[in-house]
Amino acid sequence: MNHSPSGNLSAGEVRAALLTRRELALFDLRDEATFAEGHPLFAAQLPLDRLALELPVRVPRRGTPVVVYDDGEGLVQPALERLAALGYTAGYALEGGLEGWRRAGYELFADVNSYSKAFGELLESRHHTPALAAEELEALLSAKADLVVLDVRRFDEYQTMSIPTGISLPGAELVLGVESVAPDPGTTIVINCAGRTRSIVGTESLRNAGIPNRVVALRNGTIGWQLAGLRLDSGQSRRVPGPPGERPSRTPGPPSDAAEDQDEGEEGPLARARVRARGVAYRAGVRRLGAAELALLAGDTARTLYRFDVRTPEEAVASPLPGFRLVPGGQLVQETDVFAPVRGARIVLGDPLEVRADMTASWLAQMGWEVYVPDAGALASARGRAVETGDLASVAEPPVRGPEGRYRRPYEGADNPRAAIQAYIDWELGLVTQLARDGSHGFFVV
Repeated sequence: MNHSPSGNLSAGEVRAALLTRRELALFDLRDEATFAEGHPLFAAQLPLDRLALELPVRVPRRGTPVVVYDDGEGLVQPALERLAALGYTAGYALEGGLEGWRRAGYELFADVNSYSKAFGELLESRHHTPALAAEELEALLSAKADLVVLDVRRFDEYQTMSIPTGISLPGAELVLGVESVAPDPGTTIVINCAGRTRSIVGTESLRNAGIPNRVVALRNGTIGWQLAGLRLDSGQSRRVPGPPGERPSRTPGPPSDAAEDQDEGEEGPLARARVRARGVAYRAGVRRLGAAELALLAGDTARTLYRFDVRTPEEAVASPLPGFRLVPGGQLVQETDVFAPVRGARIVLGDPLEVRADMTASWLAQMGWEVYVPDAGALASARGRAVETGDLASVAEPPVRGPEGRYRRPYEGADNPRAAIQAYIDWELGLVTQLARDGSHGFFVV
């Protein structure tokens, strides 16, 4: 990468690399709360004191260009020294820091996971995602209408607070599990998350997949429910059981890897889910890999390759995918900047059932990623080689962050001021306009 003699990269050079999809990781070294006040669209947050713990997982290739910045706090030079000590050979400072980005006239985006949220808003604006207001849903629930509420967040988020009658079915599991909870096409399916993004993406996942039911989002999720003055449940444990083929010993969830041989023939729920998901992935330009192609990608040391296991945590523990990092697919779409900060990298998604990988890949492709899904045979072959070599380890997670410097989201908890919650919703609604001003996102919508 060409750069100035000082070892800095200008804001224009960083933007050019992002626009042309060259590999680059742009890190904000400030704490999360300060980062949330404003940052470039594709910046990821990595505080200086976490650099050595997180960077080897988040940026696995040591030759990746890594650009760091602060806003005058004096964090950049120590970060560059630590990068070099860790073996990273292409560390740069953003010339002028965050102020240099401002002076160049480029946009600053607030909050966290901003580009995933912005993509969700773009999706909603293009597809006019159908939605129910909280008051409308509450009236339908009171009338015992034929509907099911599916909560697409992580299970721990669902347990913290949920819509009454809501059932947990994390986003990547939707196409795989929806038929078991709404087998009647006449049942309305309502998708909710805490706010907007995962509700929109989940609703459009089912619509893209051709589910025959009416599918709608709960407008503004649990935030909207709170603003309407309605009661939220807590401590719930309702989960969608897996479709036929699940091993009896497993807890409720998706079918096991062996379900391919146990499904109800070509007309079973798993077979239908596979056809639906593959069709969505195909339209989004996702490429499928066999064993030879997967090995070829893995052997290309000139490019960053992320390998993510998008199954449930229970499945990953019971049957690990060697070399893959567990990131359930819905969270990968919601927090892409956290798990894959290297823009321009390649992503491979592992799921022996393929459905979760295909659906997750379809969204990542629309967000501008080069993404691949290995078929079940390729994953089995990779597992076999790992057994032969003894290399059975999955990618370890860095130590969990503590509460220090963490940004408290306006929708977390039940005691948030109404004005702050409404301001958060208004910010999300304005992201499509800000994307247009910024002009660097490269998103598309199928």
